[in-house]
Amino acid sequence: MFAAEFEPADINGRRRSQRAPVSLDAHIGKGVRTLCKVVDISVHGARLQTYSALTKDSTIWLTLPHAGSIAADVKWADDYVAGCQFKQPIPLDVFERLVELNR
Repeated sequence: MFAAEFEPADINGRRRSQRAPVSLDAHIGKGVRTLCKVVDISVHGARLQTYSALTKDSTIWLTLPHAGSIAADVKWADDYVAGCQFKQPIPLDVFERLVELNR
């Protein structure tokens, strides 16, 4: 007989803050801007669906509704989905306003 104990996975173990699912139209870039969709967001970062591939370890400008342009580092990218970390956390009231746009 085989017996073992297990520990449930902590899905938020690497995250500094909880992410909220959203569907926000946004832009990447300052001059020539590319459309993207923010599919989840926290005060520290976001997951994006893009129409052009992003490169891991690059820095982007992400323009969010009601928040303006935010500098972010691309932490991972897989085809047209990417995760980014904001250079500076967004204010909590801005985060709450972005989440509220989806209700």
